[in-house]
Amino acid sequence: MAIALIVGLHLAASLLLAAFGLHRLFLAVRYLRLVSPRPAVPRLDWQRLPSVTVQIPLYNERYVAERAVRAAAAMQYPRDRFEIQVLDDSTDETTAQVSRVVSELRKEGVRVTHVRRGSRQGFKAGALAHGLRQSRGELIAIFDADFTPREDFLLRSVNEFTDPRVGMVQARWEHLNGQASVLTRAQALQLDAHFTIEHGVRAATGCFFNFNGTAGVWRRTAIEDAGGWQSDTLTEDLDLSYRAQLAGWRFVYRDDIGVPSELPVEVAAYRIQQQRWAQGGVQTARKVLPIIARASLPSHVRREAFWHLTGHFTYPILILLALAGLCVTWTAGAEQRSWVVAVDGTLLLFATIALSIFYGTAARARQVGGSWRSIMMVPVIMVLGAGIALGQSAAVVRGLRQQATPFRRTPKYRLGQRHDRSWRLAAYRVSASRIALGECLAGTLVFGVACIQVLTGVAVPTGMAILVGAGSLAVGTGILLQHQGPLGRDYTRSRASAA
Repeated sequence: MAIALIVGLHLAASLLLAAFGLHRLFLAVRYLRLVSPRPAVPRLDWQRLPSVTVQIPLYNERYVAERAVRAAAAMQYPRDRFEIQVLDDSTDETTAQVSRVVSELRKEGVRVTHVRRGSRQGFKAGALAHGLRQSRGELIAIFDADFTPREDFLLRSVNEFTDPRVGMVQARWEHLNGQASVLTRAQALQLDAHFTIEHGVRAATGCFFNFNGTAGVWRRTAIEDAGGWQSDTLTEDLDLSYRAQLAGWRFVYRDDIGVPSELPVEVAAYRIQQQRWAQGGVQTARKVLPIIARASLPSHVRREAFWHLTGHFTYPILILLALAGLCVTWTAGAEQRSWVVAVDGTLLLFATIALSIFYGTAARARQVGGSWRSIMMVPVIMVLGAGIALGQSAAVVRGLRQQATPFRRTPKYRLGQRHDRSWRLAAYRVSASRIALGECLAGTLVFGVACIQVLTGVAVPTGMAILVGAGSLAVGTGILLQHQGPLGRDYTRSRASAA
């Protein structure tokens, strides 16, 4: 009976993962069929451009704060209808840097304010809500500290708001350090696919898609009409996006407008970022999926919202699949073992093909590095995803339990491209050695069981179990290797004083 239950769990997990893989394949096919390039620069129809407030939320961003503020100030827009808010919750020397830059820009005639709060309550959502109450703009443009919008960003994006139904315009992320390492190349491909294919298809088919927290412009009344920024999830951007679209506002995705940004270079930082997105995504799903189910929406909109908001559940499903596979191959009879190994191998092959098409389509659309070279990153993405699956599964559980956790930001270092290792001696580095040791241990245990199975002639281990074991070892080892050497606050101070 127990063996039948485990086999059933394995089959159910396989079917669920296959469904999510099929959805990725479906998005790639729909992109090729439905999405066409739009004009590079739309015609400006305004008799008088609307007023714009640019918000830059900061928390301890000493390396990138000045660059972010100066990039915002350099954007082309009528100065009498333009202001910048630096929403600074920092507790280190970032505040002094911002004060100096703000003072210099004011002397140059830029309307810029340095907004400080008494506490960090509500984290980023709280800072944005606090700034909104003090802002003057009809439109609100938001940029994280590591984003550097080009001078024509506003002039190319605000024309979408000539349609009174448009509540938000999202631009595409570009990558300042996308070729710095294997990790950043994998992230760049993942994000290119998210924006170009996922956003592109959802926007083209009238489905809901989300503001990504930065590199976008909101209509102020859309934020207010949807209930404003709320801090009951870790993904306040996703939450507000769905509430606004449920309130009837239309979103526009501009794939032709790119905003350069910095990708995490530390495996530990990437892991933290992904956990925040997973926990917040599940919190948002709990909050808005019941509303979507009851709303008067086309069926394809409801279906796509479900796939979008439940995507992070693939991680606990993967862990269940790997554990069930190990249990079956260890305890079941020869016929059941061979059947499970065959199902698992077929699923792994299908996942590889589906992801290769998905990411290859994105690489071809972006024309970065060549489609075949990008497809070679698919195994890296699969190993990386399997490697963070344990932590992501824990984040999904926290999201389901509505467990309150602090907003852990992703550190930024103002890095260059290849061979820039200055981050190793910088402040803000993420310490995660215990977690890394745990992941190495988990990977070793999986491989140990697999090796015993092979050596004793019991069975061939399942492909998903090997993938999870390899991923856990790779991620844990990567974190440990990156965190050899000093954390370097003294180096940071000496470098600043030398400059």
